[in-house]
Amino acid sequence: MNAPLAATAAELAPGLIELRRALHAEPELGLHLPRTQEKVLAALDGLDLEITTGIRASSVVAVLRGGRPGPAVLLRGDMDGLPITERTGLPYASANGAMHACGHDLHTAGLVGAARLLAGVRTDLPGDVIFMFQPGEEGYDGAGVMIAEGVLDAAGAPPVAAYGVHVAADLPRGLFATRPGRLMAAYGVFDVTVRGAGGHGSRPHRALDPIQVAAEIVTALQVFVTRRFDVFDPVVITVGEFSGGTAHNVIPETARFRAGVRSFSAATSDRLAAELPELARHIAIGHGLTADATFETMYPATVNDPAEAQAYAATAIELFGANRFEELAEPRTGSEDFSRVLQQVPGSYGFLGAAPPELDQDALPGNHSPLALFDDAILGDQALLLAELAIRRLRAR
Repeated sequence: MNAPLAATAAELAPGLIELRRALHAEPELGLHLPRTQEKVLAALDGLDLEITTGIRASSVVAVLRGGRPGPAVLLRGDMDGLPITERTGLPYASANGAMHACGHDLHTAGLVGAARLLAGVRTDLPGDVIFMFQPGEEGYDGAGVMIAEGVLDAAGAPPVAAYGVHVAADLPRGLFATRPGRLMAAYGVFDVTVRGAGGHGSRPHRALDPIQVAAEIVTALQVFVTRRFDVFDPVVITVGEFSGGTAHNVIPETARFRAGVRSFSAATSDRLAAELPELARHIAIGHGLTADATFETMYPATVNDPAEAQAYAATAIELFGANRFEELAEPRTGSEDFSRVLQQVPGSYGFLGAAPPELDQDALPGNHSPLALFDDAILGDQALLLAELAIRRLRAR
């Protein structure tokens, strides 16, 4: 273990917890996070970093120049919240209708901690570190925006590796976990509007009922998955929105639903984008109606470089012990736009359990829940892992 760095991380932890709680109390949504950006810039002040802010988004890119020439490594933390009304009862809970229910407040504070740790050993670093403070992860493709604005060239040359940590409210506190290869799913949005002819609810034969046809399409989606796709290359389709009609005795003219679609291979993602709209259109035609159906690809699958995933595991084990690392047997079906970075840079992403130990570990609210709780006592360890990953990769050349 890097004992001096670990001691410094422990000293920094109270300040990181204070920053995290300030962020938690005032979450912001999407690409524009002015108050969050302000807090991050204040937290980085005095570290002798080359800092730039985004044009299309409230991003922060900070470059730490090492004491000796060498390659660059990128460390990332996302910053945005979710449109969820918090119900945790915490003294620093958000009251603005948004919530850091996915732990991005910890990601931000942990990355600030890594910047402080690495600034303290700057003269020993054979290369540079890019700190990527990213807005808009929750459905706004903030990583894509930052890549377009040059984050991967911020140090003057593309980074040789990229790393990130995602906290999990439903994993035991302090447990690090990752796996080589596929870690998280690709994500797309399937949007369908069925168009019929309205009429009186007592005479459905004189109308063309879009609600029934939309419901049939929803049911057909699950059959489509199980009969058209290999069970070992999984697909998950969840209809999260369904709307139609204004009164119980009126057949409306339209009905609409939207579904989240997750998959793990490029070939399957491409098939879904092409075939799901056709499925909806043909079912509607079969009933004499029409359907406007689109598929928007949001994020590719998050795929860890095998060697970098092994380095991630080895670093976590050496720093914290084998009992605090787990290699995931299967990918997780959540999605993550850090996948865009990993498409261009070899690297690894992983999870850190943040469940408060006093809670019932068999009934933990997960990320995106209004009751999600994250134990910010892990922040020192989160910062230490990120810093040590950067140090080891720079020294490995």
